[in-house]
Amino acid sequence: MNHLYFYILFFSVLFPFIFSFHPKIAFYKTWKYLFPAMLITAIIFVAWDIYFTQEKIWGFNKSYISNIYFINLPIEEVLFFLCIPFSSIFIYHIIEQFPSNNIITKSQNKITFFLLILLFIIGILNLQKAYTATTFISLFLFLGVLRFVFNVSFLGKFYYAFVYILIPFLIVNGILTGSFIKNEVVWYDDNENLGMRIFTIPVEDTFYGMLLLILSISIYEYLRKKKFY
Repeated sequence: MNHLYFYILFFSVLFPFIFSFHPKIAFYKTWKYLFPAMLITAIIFVAWDIYFTQEKIWGFNKSYISNIYFINLPIEEVLFFLCIPFSSIFIYHIIEQFPSNNIITKSQNKITFFLLILLFIIGILNLQKAYTATTFISLFLFLGVLRFVFNVSFLGKFYYAFVYILIPFLIVNGILTGSFIKNEVVWYDDNENLGMRIFTIPVEDTFYGMLLLILSISIYEYLRKKKFY
């Protein structure tokens, strides 16, 4: 089905957009901080995506996308880096409305240390696999900076929100990687990843998504704290 990728993005963002204006949620009031954070993150990830697509580490099935391209990326792939952070940070925003006294937020440092060890070991042991090494080492470095340089306080809240974000993530990424449809929208060269899948989703996608969101949320939190405008 032509434009399937676009439809997936449209419905991913539709309900978060509509409910952004609910008086008890009022997500729209944060957009002046959210949109710059999304844009900065998108620039970084689009550059990464352009290179990996050029190197055929992943690619796109023309049967499911439009014929509009930004360099070598279908326009839907560019929109992915705006739509998915918007919808995910909407969930993060809702989580903020509830008390944070739960086992995940209380275990912020333990979870961070576990992730740092896991990311470092897997990244270093798979330097020959471009997707694995780049994703795991990048997330390792960024988490390390957040914890040991800036000592941010929102990591526990992010981990808690990420548990809920994983539900739509599995649906959206599942469809994009071939679940419920005849062929995948996005294909991967398994020589450049671990070859392990969650259903049809490369396991790296979970950590890639975590990096995408934690970078967006870090900038978003920084701008909210500074209140530049």
